[in-house]
Amino acid sequence: MPKSPAPPKPTRSELEMLRLLWQLGPSTARQVHEAALATRPDMPYANVLRLLQVMHTKGLLARDESQRAHVYAPAQPQESLQTSLVKELINKAFSGSGKELVLAALRGHVSQKERDEIQAILNGDKNK
Repeated sequence: MPKSPAPPKPTRSELEMLRLLWQLGPSTARQVHEAALATRPDMPYANVLRLLQVMHTKGLLARDESQRAHVYAPAQPQESLQTSLVKELINKAFSGSGKELVLAALRGHVSQKERDEIQAILNGDKNK
């Protein structure tokens, strides 16, 4: 069975748009722009529209053109893209070692509450 091509790697701005769309669900450019204004009040509508169009061309977004205002949605689920990006990071920065990635993350990027949640998962507590 032929291996499917790796999904395109989103830029920082594209990841920002993907995060908004994962939260909002399928949305028009206007809806994405309104959501983007919460964290980037200087973001022009034209920039959001252009970015969504580029992301569609790259295959990062699906676009429903049946309505006057096109509706954009991520082409793959959040977990799938995040897994792909983490695999790439593990291979590039940690010589393929997931353990080294986890240890690096635990060294300074995880709060005590998150550590407790991780420990509960490791202990097999499914309620956390």
